[in-house]
Amino acid sequence: MKSVIQGIFQDHFAAHCQTHKVPLRVIKAGHAIRKCRTALLGGHIQKCPDGHVQRVWYNSCKHRACPVCAFMQITRWIRQQVRKLIHCDYYHTIFTLPSQLNSLWEFNRRLFTDLFFRAAWQSLQELLADPKYLGALPGAIASFHSWAQTLFIHPHLHFLVTGGGLTAQGQWLAVRDDFLLPGRVLSAKFRGKFLAFLRQTLQEGRLLLPPDLSPQRGLNLFNKLGRTKWHVQIMPPYKHGRGVIDYLGRYVRGGPVSSRRVTPHSEDSILLRYKDETRTRILFMPLSIHEFLTRFLRHVPEKRVHLARGYGLFAPRKRAQLNAARQLLGQLPVTPPEEISWQTACSLAGPEHPELCPVCGKPLIRVELSPTGLSPPCQKGA
Repeated sequence: MKSVIQGIFQDHFAAHCQTHKVPLRVIKAGHAIRKCRTALLGGHIQKCPDGHVQRVWYNSCKHRACPVCAFMQITRWIRQQVRKLIHCDYYHTIFTLPSQLNSLWEFNRRLFTDLFFRAAWQSLQELLADPKYLGALPGAIASFHSWAQTLFIHPHLHFLVTGGGLTAQGQWLAVRDDFLLPGRVLSAKFRGKFLAFLRQTLQEGRLLLPPDLSPQRGLNLFNKLGRTKWHVQIMPPYKHGRGVIDYLGRYVRGGPVSSRRVTPHSEDSILLRYKDETRTRILFMPLSIHEFLTRFLRHVPEKRVHLARGYGLFAPRKRAQLNAARQLLGQLPVTPPEEISWQTACSLAGPEHPELCPVCGKPLIRVELSPTGLSPPCQKGA
């Protein structure tokens, strides 16, 4: 059964393309979501060995923005990250950019995202290298999100940071008194680094400015923001990092919102479920179909931009240091996770396992292939 979001794309995306300016990467994403797990991509026929049921199981599009088929990719990513975790406390740290920089992100998605990651990690790394705070190299897993609950542009980074690190002498040091860093110090450090990166790229001609922002006005904006307080939040320590990994995994693939938060309201509108600023009340926002598509599609990422990254002990090139830290804490070296199959992933769903016969519970078997269909046309908007 198709999801609510996929139904919106199948029924309205073509018309949306005709009336809105849509970049090519967004058109490709829309096509993928429309076709995912339909006859257009082909599939195979499954049946119960005892003949109770027979069905067609269609192929997935595997597009990173598709909410229909993200389950497998999310499951694999979470397994990969959990295998690396060190037995220590963790600190969930959130870096949020001032809203005045939102338009710069829209015009410089790839560059802006890279600078955001770099400024946040360098701020953490330099402060935690200081013996006053830790004096060691921590590990961090980071994920970039560009949206708020209502799908407005809201660039922010989630960092899962180890509550300790490996010294240059090969010793493990834990943070003192359940305290990672003072938030105001980290915020000021991050603000200075990020604005310095923006000034440098502007001077080098690599930063594309919106039409209403001249180079001088851009520098004036950066100077003004350098005198304001930036929001960096360090959450209380967690005894393990699995919960934050699960949270981040939900948004590594599949777009900014799931179908569980979208309810059809009328032929041309939906209700978007979201939490208020205190995250204590559930509210519903009515949106026209085209407004929903506009908000959703703003967050389709650029091709080959990594939105989840590992740093410090969790960086790909730091495997030896990671294993040294794990050994000091009584853990075995990291080993690559076994490739998880679709059937194995489905088994995690328990009684909702989609590969089992709903009558007798036996695994369904593949009997033949289903041919691939053709994609319906959708032209790029003028």
